[in-house]
Amino acid sequence: MFRFIHAADLHLDSPLQGLQAHDGAPLDVLRGATRRAFENLVQLAIDERVDFVVIAGDLYDGDWKDYSTGLFFRSQMARLNASGIPVYLIAGNHDAASVITKKLGLPDNVRVFSTRTTESFEVTGLPVIIHGRGFPNRAVPENLALDYPSAMPGKFNLGLLHTSLTGRPGHATYAPCSEQDLRSKGYGYWALGHVHQPEVIGKDPWIVFAGNCQGRDARETGPRGCCLVSVNEVLEVERMERRTLDVVRWQNVLVVLDQVDKETEATQRIRAALAVAVKMAEDRLLAARITLTGASTLHGSLHREAQRWRAEILGIAQDFGEAAVWIEQIKVATSPVYDLSQLAERDGLTKIVLETLEQATHDLDDLPDDIVEMLNVLPLEVRAEVEGEWKTDQRSALMADVRAIILDSLQTEGGTVA
Repeated sequence: MFRFIHAADLHLDSPLQGLQAHDGAPLDVLRGATRRAFENLVQLAIDERVDFVVIAGDLYDGDWKDYSTGLFFRSQMARLNASGIPVYLIAGNHDAASVITKKLGLPDNVRVFSTRTTESFEVTGLPVIIHGRGFPNRAVPENLALDYPSAMPGKFNLGLLHTSLTGRPGHATYAPCSEQDLRSKGYGYWALGHVHQPEVIGKDPWIVFAGNCQGRDARETGPRGCCLVSVNEVLEVERMERRTLDVVRWQNVLVVLDQVDKETEATQRIRAALAVAVKMAEDRLLAARITLTGASTLHGSLHREAQRWRAEILGIAQDFGEAAVWIEQIKVATSPVYDLSQLAERDGLTKIVLETLEQATHDLDDLPDDIVEMLNVLPLEVRAEVEGEWKTDQRSALMADVRAIILDSLQTEGGTVA
């Protein structure tokens, strides 16, 4: 019978902090990503000929530095107006009434809900009524949902709300409410904003976080976009589809290097992992944070020659095309693997310890006094580990012992290749 788009958390012109610190970062693409994603939203509405669009807060990322942000938004609303598509929006914590100091008049197709009280707007020509209220201030600790009216009979009732519900990881608590608070109103659909991770809370009624239209950092990975909702003749949601809008796809790329001892194999694994991520990005710029994990003899090299490894990985990224991959960060989270024959060649003490332990029985009491003295000076937690493993796995205990004795020459701290 009719269709609408539910979007939220556009954060137009979000500053994307810290990009200048990343050598080679595609600044123009990243800075313009929120605008391009919004253009994709408007084009989707026009192409799908939807009946209206709702935006559940945080259209902006904060007060405008100048009027260009407002003019850009207005131009997109004019595009929808030319196609006869009305827009209903509320302010969230980032664009609360107290935050945005600059104002511009909007085209006639845009309805902005009050930030002082709940309002209800009927959609012209459709049996639809939209209830909503924006944020008057950045911090809204009260439950706004309690003031929303009950559903109007014979109408498809849609609630527009910026909220954290009962709380979501990584998001501050704003306009908290429960699912039951929302269900009690009798609406057919709740269009929620504030939480950037897309989520369907329930389908009876539909309670949905659209998520943001464009991921802005490595914490916001995977596809980002909006919801395209179809309502049937009996005023029930027939279908809700996720539609992607992002132009930059953030991904955490995990590369497992367990038992890898050759650089060629390591680079092959990195290349293969990036190839999968590029495919998942679906022709968008891939912003990748690479994490190298696993126990590998390359552990020391990854740290000692960090810059060389970074250059190797950047070179691999270049092979996918000029605008295909940007490496945001490379994290080294590997652990060392010790080659006992190589350790024996490092110094005389290490060789003596290895030979003695190799000849010893599984009984700690059979160890020579000098080796026992060495064990006695180990940190208590290391010694406990050695003694606990000795009877069942002499090699494992040997490894722990040697690692402790020559800690200064073998231990390499974990970290990040920036």
